[in-house]
Amino acid sequence: MNVREFRPKAGESTEKITINLGVVDLGQIDLLVREGFYSNRTDLIRTAIRNQLATHSEVVRQTVARKTFVLGLQEYSRRDLEAVQVAGQTLQIQVLGLARIAEDVSPELARATIDSVVVLGALHASSAVRAALADRTR
Repeated sequence: MNVREFRPKAGESTEKITINLGVVDLGQIDLLVREGFYSNRTDLIRTAIRNQLATHSEVVRQTVARKTFVLGLQEYSRRDLEAVQVAGQTLQIQVLGLARIAEDVSPELARATIDSVVVLGALHASSAVRAALADRTR
């Protein structure tokens, strides 16, 4: 299994979210963009989120350590899961960031080797593997 620190850069493996804002908040954002403080609405929102995450970074670090989350990117290849299966073990996937299950992993192999999935962030897997693990994903 490949584990590495993952901090997406612009245009690199990001997830789209939708938020609802009041018109006054949106107007203030547009004003700051128009005045040149930010290049666009997204730039302001990303900056605000990063600032809040930095404010709470110690809580995140402690929780990750306490709950034994992998922080960053965790990849599971077919070879990784086959090795787990041969060893007669199962995995409890806990990732804060991005968990990626390779496209060549069959739903049967995923069910045989993955006991539970908790991902705070994003899980990238084929729709068949996602369906196979639906009852094990929280």
